[in-house]
Amino acid sequence: MERVTRAQILSTYKERDSWWTVFLVDPLAGRLLWLVSAWRWVTPNVLTVGAFILGIASAVLFWLAGHSDNSWTMLAIGALLFHLSFTFDCMDGKLARLRGGGSLFGGWLDYILDRVRVLGCTLALFGGQYVATGNAVFLYLGTGVVFCDMFRYLNALYLKETRQGMRTKLAAAQGTTVDRMQLEDEAQLVLEDDSTRKDDSATVVDVQQSFKQRFGWFTRMRDFLVRHRVRSHLFSGVEFQMAVFIVAPLSTAVLGVTVASIVLLLLVEGAVTYKLYLSAVDVDRQLRTS
Repeated sequence: MERVTRAQILSTYKERDSWWTVFLVDPLAGRLLWLVSAWRWVTPNVLTVGAFILGIASAVLFWLAGHSDNSWTMLAIGALLFHLSFTFDCMDGKLARLRGGGSLFGGWLDYILDRVRVLGCTLALFGGQYVATGNAVFLYLGTGVVFCDMFRYLNALYLKETRQGMRTKLAAAQGTTVDRMQLEDEAQLVLEDDSTRKDDSATVVDVQQSFKQRFGWFTRMRDFLVRHRVRSHLFSGVEFQMAVFIVAPLSTAVLGVTVASIVLLLLVEGAVTYKLYLSAVDVDRQLRTS
């Protein structure tokens, strides 16, 4: 079977993605996708499992680093394996889109193995650092990393559900259907930034008026990022994981980088939640005037 073209590879990229993925993962993932695209036995689920295996290998090295005299080498190799694991994790979705879409089971498998990979790497990295230093702070940090990872994904799901609820209520109030209703700047209401394309004939309702009045600079920054295919949520779950499992081990400043990452993620999550709150206020106001 012939391999796909570069244009076909580019068509599998998301319209907007995390800056880490756009600049540090997609260039490699695209080349690897071109390589494996002709091999029919390589399916999205195979890549998902491959990403998980690499993630577990990364966890093993993180754990061994706490028992080794050459800990930085172990941490560095573990960090590189984690990055390769994430690259494979990005490739499974691209391959699914290239072949016409993935399966429901594949989506479930990807989600579950991602969470297990993060849990395993967290236990290994911070458990290994505790063994090496005897500092119980690493155990608390590990707990914080697991909490932040789960909170971020659960919050993303609820934000998406809330946005859908806004669309349903506005559609009912204006006598239209949900599929004909678009929320202005709606992609910014969810962490995953699903980049739903707007239909020119759809009813567009601006539910970001309060936010734009308070933070006009955000719109200008967002427009700049969109032109570079980068979503405005600059420190999402992707960047959080990369900071904890790549930047921290490579810098050997596991404690400091992790603390900074937890604080930054919680601040960003708080900002996104506040933005959603302002949107909900705008929706309620428009419902009252409909």
